[in-house]
Amino acid sequence: MSTANDTYDLVVIGSGGGAFAAAIAARRKGRSVVMVERATTGGTCVNTGCVPSKALLAAAEARRSALEGRRFPGIRTEAGPVDFDALIGGKDKLVEQMRAEKYTDLAAEYGWDILPGTARFTGDRDNPTLEVALRDGESRRIEAAHYLIATGSTPWAPPIEGLEETGYLTSTTAMDLDVLPKSLLVLGAGYVGLEQAQLFARLGSKVAVIARSRLTSGEEPEISAALQDVFADEGITVHTRTRLTAVRRDADKIVATTRTGDGRELQLRAAELLVATGRRPVTDGLDLEAVGIETSERGEIVVDEHLRTANPRIWAAGDVTGHPQFVYVASAHGALIADNAFDGAARTVDYHHLPRVTFTTPAIASAGLTDAEAIAQGYTCDCRVLPLGYVPRALVNRDTRGLIKLVADAATGRLLGAHVLADGAGDVIAAAVYALANEMTVQQIADLWCPYLTMAEGLKLAAQTYTRDVTKLSCCAS
Repeated sequence: MSTANDTYDLVVIGSGGGAFAAAIAARRKGRSVVMVERATTGGTCVNTGCVPSKALLAAAEARRSALEGRRFPGIRTEAGPVDFDALIGGKDKLVEQMRAEKYTDLAAEYGWDILPGTARFTGDRDNPTLEVALRDGESRRIEAAHYLIATGSTPWAPPIEGLEETGYLTSTTAMDLDVLPKSLLVLGAGYVGLEQAQLFARLGSKVAVIARSRLTSGEEPEISAALQDVFADEGITVHTRTRLTAVRRDADKIVATTRTGDGRELQLRAAELLVATGRRPVTDGLDLEAVGIETSERGEIVVDEHLRTANPRIWAAGDVTGHPQFVYVASAHGALIADNAFDGAARTVDYHHLPRVTFTTPAIASAGLTDAEAIAQGYTCDCRVLPLGYVPRALVNRDTRGLIKLVADAATGRLLGAHVLADGAGDVIAAAVYALANEMTVQQIADLWCPYLTMAEGLKLAAQTYTRDVTKLSCCAS
C-alpha cells in the first residue's frame, strides 16, 4: 500500500487487540489504515500478558500434577528441578510465533503499514494531525479522517517508602527472569497477583501474598475463602488485611515492613518482590490536550458511550479508556469504533454479562452480578452455593476443591450472576453468559440438556438446588 501522501481514513496508535480489531474492520470496509507502535507489535496480551502468563501457568500446572501423582490410585509420577532458563526460552518462542501469525503477518495480509515510532498529536481540536518520530531518526506528519488511541495500560505501583530505590518485579519483568527466585513476596491479590503467586510456587519458589483485604476481593467471599484454603494446601502464605508500608534491601533479601488490620507490624523477607497492584493507562507523550481530549484523575481517556473522545474525529479503545481490562473488550471496542466512525452506526457495548477468568488452579470465573452488587441495585437475592463435591466431574477428577454460586432475583427467578471456582471454570462460565444474555431463569437452566460428566453440568446442578435436594439425585438424574 502506498503511503506517499501520508493521508489516511484511519490512523491507529498502538498495535494490540483493540488496534488490530479496528484496523481489520476498517480495511474490510475498503478504508486506508496506518498503525503507529512505539514498542513491540502486538500489545500486552501476546507479548507480556495473556499468552506468556498462561503458557507458564500451564507448565507450572504440569509440574504440580506430576508432584501430586498419587491423587489417583495406581499412578505414581515425579518431577525434577525446573530448568527455568529453558522454560522462559520456550515461552519466548511461543510469543514470537503468535506475534507473527496473529499480528505482523495479518497486517501485511490486510494491507496496512505499522510504523515503528512515537506519536504525538499536533494541530488543534478542529484540525488534529499526528507527528510520528520514527526509530530511524526521521519523522512523518500524518493526517486522517479518524484517529484511534489504543495504547493500552502498564503495571502501576503505589507510593511506598523505599520501593523505587529497592527495586521490584512487575508481571512483565517477572516472566523474563533468568533464574527462579528462591522466595517471592507478591503485593496484590487480584487476578495478576494470584496467578503469579501460584505460578512461582508451583515452579519451586517459596511464596507469600500481601492482600489489603482478602484474596480476589472483587469476587464472592465464598470463592475467596475457598481459594485461600487451596493456597494454604500448596504452601503459599497469605497475609490478608495487611498493608505494605516500607521496603528496603538487606544483603540478598528484600525486607518488607507490613501493618496488619489490628495494627501489628510484621517484617517479611524474600529474594524478590512482585508488585501486582493494578495497571494505569498509557498516554504519556501523546499531547492529548493539544487536540481537546479529556482524561480522568487516573489518566483514562474520557469517551462517550460510542467510544468517541471530546474530539469528534478521535476515538479510544481498550484499557486506555478505563473500561474492563480484557483483550476481548478491547477487540470489541475496535470493531465497534470502525462501524461508528465510518458507518455512523452509533453502536454501544453491553457489559452486563461480561465474563472474567482468573487462571489459577482451580480457576475462578464470573459473569453478571455478585450477591452484594445485586442487593445494591435493589434486587432481593436468592442465592445458592453448590460445593464441587456434588459435581460428578469433580469426583472423577478426584479434585473437589471449589464451588458454583448462582445469584438470582427472588421475585422472578431470573439469573443475575454466576460465579465458579473449579477446574475449567472459564468453560463453565461461557454457558452462564448465554443464560444471562437471554435473561433465563434458574428453572430454565435446571431444565436444559447438559452432557453428563462435564464440569458445565455443575451449572445445571446448581440451578436444580433451587427446587430440589441434589444430594439425593442419582448420578445422571435430571
